[in-house]
Amino acid sequence: MSVDHAPSYYAATAEGLAAYPALSGAHSCDVVIVGGGYTGLSAALHLAERGFKVILLEARRAGWGASGRNGGQLHSGQRRDQAELEAMVGRDDAQRLWRIGEEAKALVIDLIRRHDIACDLKFGLLHADHKRRFVAHSRAYVEKLRHDYGYKNATFVDREEIRAMVASESYHGGWLDRGAGHLHPLNLALGIARAAASAGAALHEMSRVTRIAEGDPVRVETGEARVSARFLILACNGYFDGLAPRVERRVMPLNNFMLATERLGEEVARALIRDDVAVADSRFVVNYFRLSPDRRLLFGGGETYSSRFPKDIAGIVRRRMLTIFPQLSAARIDHAWGGTLAITPRRLPYFARLSPNVLVAAGYSGHGVGLATLGGQILAEAVDGTLGRFDVMARLPVPAFPGGRVMRWPTLVAAMSWFALRDRL
Repeated sequence: MSVDHAPSYYAATAEGLAAYPALSGAHSCDVVIVGGGYTGLSAALHLAERGFKVILLEARRAGWGASGRNGGQLHSGQRRDQAELEAMVGRDDAQRLWRIGEEAKALVIDLIRRHDIACDLKFGLLHADHKRRFVAHSRAYVEKLRHDYGYKNATFVDREEIRAMVASESYHGGWLDRGAGHLHPLNLALGIARAAASAGAALHEMSRVTRIAEGDPVRVETGEARVSARFLILACNGYFDGLAPRVERRVMPLNNFMLATERLGEEVARALIRDDVAVADSRFVVNYFRLSPDRRLLFGGGETYSSRFPKDIAGIVRRRMLTIFPQLSAARIDHAWGGTLAITPRRLPYFARLSPNVLVAAGYSGHGVGLATLGGQILAEAVDGTLGRFDVMARLPVPAFPGGRVMRWPTLVAAMSWFALRDRL
């Protein structure tokens, strides 16, 4: 097993890649956390700040998974829009979920400032409509956010303006969220890890959990260590790998891919994205892109549903990039990589208490920069007996995938293939 971070533009530009020792021997603590992404690291930090003795076990490196390889977009709200949430959970809980989304952004911003995390935070996220018929919905949604939710950072963007903002013929309108933003995701994860360690949490990399025995205390084993604890937090997201079948019936890994072009220069880069905002489009299999601080285009898109990445990631993502920016046909691709996130059937995160002292949060479905970071704080609150926000998230309707853990793969592939085809129609 490699001790290095997976190759990516983010790994190549990471700051503070400190190593944390593998755990060996027998140990006891208040809370043992499995998973060193945003959720686990944030939970470790907030529990340590509350005075709990914390041991975090990560199979690879802190931030190794989707937390260190994602598109770096910090979204408002949840993965589903507020009108959909109102229909699912009612107006009151939809309002609570909106506030939780706002608190997620605020927490990320606070952590960056409080712990001096150098992760290139910038504001502005453009939701771009790739079909004309979606534009009316964007206009109405902006009005709903402003009127029903008091959110004044949302503005409608018409066809003329979006084509001035993004040098592409692909988009017909959309809306700009000035309260959302983008950042270097791996540097954010590494910064939270440093903060957690400084607060007293014991972080252990290269410590893959092989067995969990629920009970009081709960017992967790790796190849070299045994930990007993009052509480267990499962924060594995796309990497449960058979560790928690009850969770895996509802939370499923999905691979997504990105590239970074060569440096384009200030003039070329600003011609592509005028205001240096992040962009996410309306396709079911989303294209998302932004500029790096050194003026590369970071472009993401494409999905697979197997346990392996395709061999030609650069070619797959480059073809998607050129449908949006054909003017980049001569641009060199300097980095290409994949990452494994986790989705749920309704694209809503799964928060649950599996037993009195075992909690889980996973399945952020592409909104993990904010929601997973807040998820860790919410789990820390729940361990400490404050259940308000945990209960709101646990009420979200997250059914099992059809067919359970065994048959979810073919079911998902069939559904995703249909939606990908619909994107092209």
